[in-house]
Amino acid sequence: MKKIKKMLTGFAVLAVALAATACSGKSKSENSDSGTPKELNVQFVPSQAATELESRAKPLEKMLSDRLGIPVHVSMSTDYNTVVEAMKSKKVDVGFLPPNGYVLAHQQKAADVLLQAQRYGVKQPGGKATKDLVNTYRAEILVKKGSKIKSWKDLKGKSISIQSPTSSAGYVYPIAELKEKGLDVKKSCKLVTVTGQDQSVLNVLNGDTDAAFVFEDARNIVKKDNPDIMNQVVPIYFTKPIPNDTISVVPSMSKSFRKKLANAFIEIGKSKKGRKVIESIYTHEGYVTSKDSDFDNVRKYQKIIESTKK
Repeated sequence: MKKIKKMLTGFAVLAVALAATACSGKSKSENSDSGTPKELNVQFVPSQAATELESRAKPLEKMLSDRLGIPVHVSMSTDYNTVVEAMKSKKVDVGFLPPNGYVLAHQQKAADVLLQAQRYGVKQPGGKATKDLVNTYRAEILVKKGSKIKSWKDLKGKSISIQSPTSSAGYVYPIAELKEKGLDVKKSCKLVTVTGQDQSVLNVLNGDTDAAFVFEDARNIVKKDNPDIMNQVVPIYFTKPIPNDTISVVPSMSKSFRKKLANAFIEIGKSKKGRKVIESIYTHEGYVTSKDSDFDNVRKYQKIIESTKK
């Protein structure tokens, strides 16, 4: 009887020890997996017609998946606010956000900046690309050639094609700078929101709006279909430099995975095939690391925008 009791006691101790080990092992496993996604959801807003970009973005899934070792899903959204909300609810892990979209997302604790895009500089007049990679760009105001609108002062009472309120070039920078100069376009002009900066250019060309707020030089994205666009639609104003688009991630993402993800995007940008893909999606030419303080000037402009709501 005593032997049976000893055996039962021994089994009980062993069971407790195994359970403790199992719990400890589970906890350790959960901690090591924390912030490391088993699959990655990437989302962006098209800078041109969405139907054309969906197929172009698909190769990016495989390129990222091969480098990260997990499934990757790339999707598009109608506007940047939707991307921010998706990151906030953790339905999206990585967002291609413009500077103001990033600032908004970071303020809401929905995103941290990971990388900043590089593009070729633009030389005016003519809007031709230079051979220098830059981390900033400008917004421009376009009008139809021959228009009576010769400067920003002539925009009062006119119609303007714009992007969503989180678009730096298509909304924030032009509106903020003109507000500083004394023209409140939100009160003095008819603002027409469109999706895709190519559509803004076409609106001006077709006479649907008198002007458009776009990135410099958005005319190039419609040049293939309309080779004479540079002569038909012309810029009358350029803003101060704007930080390039970001690749932002949810704050819960681990440091180790962030590093792995950053390296993957940088490698894609350096490869011939990868650069071709990111060029076709966003006219990106590569990526460099970035930090939150790079966007302090964006916050200043955002405050000006907020003051126009009062």
